[in-house]
Amino acid sequence: MLKNIARASWRILPGKFRSEIVRLTQSKFTCSVAAVILNHRCEVLLLNHVLRPYSGWGLPGGFIEAGEQPEEAIRREIREETGLELDALRMFRVRVSGSHIEMLFAAESSGDAKVMSREIIGLGWFTLDNMPADFSRSQFEIVRKVLNSEI
Repeated sequence: MLKNIARASWRILPGKFRSEIVRLTQSKFTCSVAAVILNHRCEVLLLNHVLRPYSGWGLPGGFIEAGEQPEEAIRREIREETGLELDALRMFRVRVSGSHIEMLFAAESSGDAKVMSREIIGLGWFTLDNMPADFSRSQFEIVRKVLNSEI
């Protein structure tokens, strides 16, 4: 019950405010990893994440821990949140937004994803034609490029 109240309270805050709260609780700069994960049907795994500042739906990932390598971080985050192991993992882009650095990966997985973290409300496998309505346009373009082999 309390968890649902906390989630609902967080979700009604404006996205910019939520984003600033996350940034303020981190060190001088933040560094995260995210991945476009494809299954054998070329569907993309998306997570409905409690902490995501705008739409709850987005690419899976999270913050890199001190001393952790990016590849280790994305494997750990995916394992912790979904139980999946990643195959054919490759980094394809690094982008910087203000004091935030995001490292983007592409990967494949043949396992069954399940919600394994309190941070995750739900998950699903999506084709480019059936993404959630409020899915970020910038993440949509990243997924499109991976699916069209433009990386």
